[in-house]
Amino acid sequence: MDEREKIVQEVRARMFPEILPAIHDIEKNYPPRHLPAGARVTRIAPSPTGFLHVGGLYTALISERLAHQTGGIFYLRIEDTDKKREVPGASALIAASLAQYGIIIDEGQTPAGQEIGPYGPYTQSARAPIYAAYIKSLLERGLAYPCFCTHEETEAMRAQQELGRMRLGYYGRWAVCRTRSPDDVLEALKKNTPFAIRFRSPGDFNNKIAVVDLLRGTRELSENDQDIVLMKSDGLPTYHLAHVVDDHLMGTTHVIRGDEWLSSVTLHMQLFEMFSWIPPQYGHIAPIQKMDGGSKRKLSKRHDPEASVSFYDERGYPPAAVIEYLLNLANSNFEDWRRAQPDEDSRTFILTFEKLANPSGALFDFMKLNDISKDVVARFSAEEVYEQGVAWARRHNSGLAERMERNSEYTQKIFGIERGGTGKIRKDIAKWSDLKGELEYFFDDSFQESRAELLQILFDSEQDDIKKIIASFLDGYDEGDASHAWFEKIQEIAARYGYAKSAKEYKADPETYKGTVADVAKIFRVALTGRTQTPDLYSIMQVMGKERVLKRLSALA
Repeated sequence: MDEREKIVQEVRARMFPEILPAIHDIEKNYPPRHLPAGARVTRIAPSPTGFLHVGGLYTALISERLAHQTGGIFYLRIEDTDKKREVPGASALIAASLAQYGIIIDEGQTPAGQEIGPYGPYTQSARAPIYAAYIKSLLERGLAYPCFCTHEETEAMRAQQELGRMRLGYYGRWAVCRTRSPDDVLEALKKNTPFAIRFRSPGDFNNKIAVVDLLRGTRELSENDQDIVLMKSDGLPTYHLAHVVDDHLMGTTHVIRGDEWLSSVTLHMQLFEMFSWIPPQYGHIAPIQKMDGGSKRKLSKRHDPEASVSFYDERGYPPAAVIEYLLNLANSNFEDWRRAQPDEDSRTFILTFEKLANPSGALFDFMKLNDISKDVVARFSAEEVYEQGVAWARRHNSGLAERMERNSEYTQKIFGIERGGTGKIRKDIAKWSDLKGELEYFFDDSFQESRAELLQILFDSEQDDIKKIIASFLDGYDEGDASHAWFEKIQEIAARYGYAKSAKEYKADPETYKGTVADVAKIFRVALTGRTQTPDLYSIMQVMGKERVLKRLSALA
């Protein structure tokens, strides 16, 4: 061994003094997966830097469905190599959020903090020796080198590039540590100078290569020539190196990620090539956007509360509704599918890459979310509304939870109005935070409208008519009447006081009548609920019971 080779050996020993696992042993621990032909292996790989972004949930949903509808595997990997930005407890919060929204992971961290699956660890900080082994192999092949540039030096370099309107980055003549001699490197290591390890890129920026994207088709991009950092001075890898190693070892076949990573594809392809690995297929998805004034912008973690998945739970949107809304954003044909199959589990809907290709990005629309959520809640049974509503209220509105649980039978009867039958289905509940308002008028202690307030709502009705109509109704009220008999009595009262028995009758001769039977029913509706719009009035009276109905109507008689 000549003197130069001795220096090189000492350099490597000083950079990696610990004993690292052999690469062939690592590969043996991560054997190829045995899955059906065409099965996809996908993942969600968030950084634990805070809450789960709704865009992360969107990507996780797409990735999970694309895997499971082919009999494949979907896993959660925590990319926690940026320790400066890590938020304690964020990993558990992410796992819990995925579980809450029905995103089923086959491998990775569970909400309880345990890891499941044979391809772990699924937390990158626990995989440091694995990354080091592969980085060392690149060093040994001359495909990586130590860099001693300080933060201040790289910032000064960037400032020079900006001033000269040059391409930013560590490449070409700017890659000053690329050509340092082994003697110089050894001297710096002996002084314990902090260092990072950079990729020695073989690329030429002027060369164009074709990149096939799952969502965007074939794109021509410049070859990567950046000597990016593979391992930081703290010994942990960057995203670029870590995700390449992990996606190889874990057998990832398809990666759906944000379009901010599209420009890095050529770098990642280079890294896969340097290890002679087959890369996964990448699909770069545009971010969810919102209208801000007259223009669109992506949802901001810092400025938009709706960017956080917790926002939807706090307001009480059922997880199933949020998922259906995101499926609607992902594939535009989901809405037609749901209309044709109103009772099907959304998991039977087949997502396609073709429908995911929306280069401008999905636009978040709360009106659409509310409409979808109303449809979802309308499909729930009264018991399901009660159980999910109580569970939400225990977390966010203890007073509401206490009222519902104390009056569980009565509350479920309320939720049963216009639900589960073949007739009109109520769609007045979009989120569990709506329940308080929908329940209040059924309870005497929270139905506080005064007689004056009720009359004000009925300002278009003669006060004398109101008294007579209510008195007539009370004279003939029978709680045992079936719906049709009850309505016939309302029609008879309407006719007695100058109102048409039907809208059709009124339209035929409007000058003859004061209004229609609907105006008469409105009097009872307002007297009982303080509202002009409610679910079925007959059902409300049945649920309220005779005593409460008589008491409230008598207050206006």
